[in-house]
Amino acid sequence: MSVPTKIIAPVASEMEAFNRFFKDYLKSNTRILNIITRYILKTKGKQMRPLLVFLSAKLTGDIRPSTHHAASLIELMHTATLIHDDVVDDSDMRRGFFSINAVWKNKVAVLIGDYLLAKGLLLAVDKSEHHLLQIVSDAVKEMSEGELLQIEKARKLDIDEELYFEIIRKKTAVLIAACASAGAASSGSDAATIEKLRLFGEHLGIAFQIRDDLFDFFAGNKTGKPFGNDLREKKITLPLIHALRQAETSEKKNVMRIIRQKNIEADSISNVVEFIRKYKGFDYAEEKMEFFRKSAVDILLSFPQNDAREALETFVDYTITREK
Repeated sequence: MSVPTKIIAPVASEMEAFNRFFKDYLKSNTRILNIITRYILKTKGKQMRPLLVFLSAKLTGDIRPSTHHAASLIELMHTATLIHDDVVDDSDMRRGFFSINAVWKNKVAVLIGDYLLAKGLLLAVDKSEHHLLQIVSDAVKEMSEGELLQIEKARKLDIDEELYFEIIRKKTAVLIAACASAGAASSGSDAATIEKLRLFGEHLGIAFQIRDDLFDFFAGNKTGKPFGNDLREKKITLPLIHALRQAETSEKKNVMRIIRQKNIEADSISNVVEFIRKYKGFDYAEEKMEFFRKSAVDILLSFPQNDAREALETFVDYTITREK
């Protein structure tokens, strides 16, 4: 599912300029770094995060050189965390391509991730973008906290709805919020506008993650995410949390017995899916996702109508209705 033209159109020329800037900025005198960074550029995704930076900047003011710095900083930090995640998860694939660790092994992958983080820090320092560095560094810190919190709770299996939202806010929503707020900051917006865009991004990110969590329960989804992968990793997400809250004690015990198994079979996962459906866990998650989608759109509607606002409205719908 490609990014709709309507989303890209208002900032198409700026995105082209950004891609040239980003490619040049990654160049190094070290041959292996150039080989690997070319591979990273070749296998990059839809660039939704830099796109969100540029659209947020245009919504709130003018796109400036600072906007290119903000988008680059976000992309460098995000790419570094993905590379490190693949090492931690021992993942061989990323977006349909072999991961960096699969091709060059873990040591090189960790060092490349560190290199990208350092490039991001240097960009912010060299261009005196200390406000942008604060926004993005805070996001990376919270992402790390969210991942560790989820690991801790996966071991204890004691997550409730409040904690679930705290985890996905930290794991996913803070980076999307950083894209929107950094875009606003790069356009010279005041503190109130930057905070408004941060909240827009946070609500969008929460809705995005609920959609991603729903994908886990349906075989044949187009995300490349294996059926029941979250359950196998002991990640209890919103549909299951709601169903467990509604069920009788005996049913809860049976489901938790399945989740505690070391290797959960596909049939057992199907039983959990039916359990969730019985107690309308999927409907509940969809309702929550719609609540955050609407909250994000309502924030956008407080801004004057222009092509950037229309593109961001489409952006919100795209992230929620996407198939992958």
